[in-house]
Amino acid sequence: MSNETQPTTGTITPHLAAIGMVVADMAASLAFYRRLGLTVPAEADTAPHAEATLPGGLRLMWDTYETARSIDPGWTPPAGGAATGLAFECADPAEVDKVYAELTGAGYAGEKAPWDADWGQRYAVVRDPDGHGVDLFAARA
Repeated sequence: MSNETQPTTGTITPHLAAIGMVVADMAASLAFYRRLGLTVPAEADTAPHAEATLPGGLRLMWDTYETARSIDPGWTPPAGGAATGLAFECADPAEVDKVYAELTGAGYAGEKAPWDADWGQRYAVVRDPDGHGVDLFAARA
């Protein structure tokens, strides 16, 4: 039996909160997912961002190409594939910064350093080992 305890500092505590997709045509994409039973308000068809809460609380989010370019002006759709990403919610803005620093310090590529986004969140983007974008976010107090 070990008397070792788990460290309380340096632990990453984000949880998977959302799956995001970048879409060429918001209305067409939402129409498809509504056919699969997701509830998304009609006014979202013309919005730059839309969300649906899935059973269990996970959110599915859509952003237009224009929204992706507003975050990263150099963004282009992937050749021959869909633009999908994962988003991990952090406890607070400081945790976004901490997790970003831990991941990039461990050698993972930082795509966009933490910033205070116009939509009221602290946000950052890192790349997983396969190059998928992984968003880190928290509500700003």
